Amino acid sequence: MSLSTAQIIDGIAEVARQHLEWKGELRPEMRLVEDLELDSLKTLTLALEVENYFRVCLDEEAEILTVGDLAAIIRDLCDG
Repeated sequence: MSLSTAQIIDGIAEVARQHLEWKGELRPEMRLVEDLELDSLKTLTLALEVENYFRVCLDEEAEILTVGDLAAIIRDLCDG
């Protein structure tokens, strides 16, 4: 299943709204910790729920700093 970056970011935003009570839009350049204000528990929640939503398994070693980083990894996993 091939998804566009915009579709993936929409999916991440849906997860953030449902599980992190995020209000507002997500943009690729937004930093997860600084801009979304995710602490370790919220980061773990986002990771687990994104895995469930997209049916992928994120690499714990991956360096994911921004929404765009997360979207790119999800795109690669969905296409791979």
